[in-house]
Amino acid sequence: FFGRYGKMALLILLLIGFYRVSDIVLGVISNVFYADMGFSKGQIATVTKVFGIWMTILGGFVGGFLTIQYGVLRVLTLGAVMTVITNLLFIPLANNPGNVALLSVVIGADNITAGLAAAAFIAYLSSLVNISFTAMQYAMFSSMMTLFPKLLGGYSGSIVDSLGYESFFFISSMMGLPVLALIWAVDRYVKEVRA
Repeated sequence: FFGRYGKMALLILLLIGFYRVSDIVLGVISNVFYADMGFSKGQIATVTKVFGIWMTILGGFVGGFLTIQYGVLRVLTLGAVMTVITNLLFIPLANNPGNVALLSVVIGADNITAGLAAAAFIAYLSSLVNISFTAMQYAMFSSMMTLFPKLLGGYSGSIVDSLGYESFFFISSMMGLPVLALIWAVDRYVKEVRA
């Protein structure tokens, strides 16, 4: 991998390590948040697990289609922008506890975004692996994708306790902005290398 991409490999690894940071950091605290907002376990299960799964699948199909039509990096950018926006949608939810309709809208938007971004990101990771080391490289990339976000996500509860949910959602949303700069840099400076 480093032989193929040289110094630019570090830029690619930064993108891999931080692409889903905003989404994963928020996800760590989400179930606690839903309970704190007064939603019952049944409501949480129905909206996040049943409805949410279908929205993720829909987002995956949309992401796959758009990736074929417009290219991986454009859809990665779209996914990063949508993640920033959908994380901000949790702020009105924090100000309207128990509103199931609003919960459904937020979960729908968040999960469609997650599915779209995941489809484009999987396509991107697949394009990076060398055909001789496909399984090993893909496993390492996908592990790296969650390593830094999970480490940061471990502080989610402390941030909520110190600043409250609204500030936490704003911070988690803003964590997605550097990702846009990384995508731009990869698009500009990294030449496509064939395995």
